[in-house]
Amino acid sequence: MLALTKKTGYALVAMGYLARQGEGDLASARQIAGELDVPVALLMNVLKELAGAGYVESVRGARGGYRLACDPEDVSLADVIAALEGPVRLSECMVGHAGKDGECSQSLMASCQVGGPLHRVQRKLSDFLKRVSLAEIVKPTADLPRWR
Repeated sequence: MLALTKKTGYALVAMGYLARQGEGDLASARQIAGELDVPVALLMNVLKELAGAGYVESVRGARGGYRLACDPEDVSLADVIAALEGPVRLSECMVGHAGKDGECSQSLMASCQVGGPLHRVQRKLSDFLKRVSLAEIVKPTADLPRWR
């Protein structure tokens, strides 16, 4: 089953929280964790990684905290996932192909019958995740269309 980790989930909800703050407003990790009911220690690590990737800005000091360092329209879901977990992959045979979709990194997979189709699905998934912006993810659910 393909699923986002808790770490990525916490990153997305924290970035959503920060996106809803006033421009320039800061929020502490404790404040965010308390509002979202997530473990503060894990959230602090996630925010540190997001800051390292340039998606959030950390401001030190008594009145410090975090704020988004980017426009949510300019960040893709693929960007956030890659910053926290590395690139999305469907199978271990897709690890280490240095960005060359279609090349299998495991020599035993040379005769694999599903390698080609899996790589096509991998490319489609990667393309889709690159098209989903953070702005779409963090949009309040009242703004989203309802499925029928």
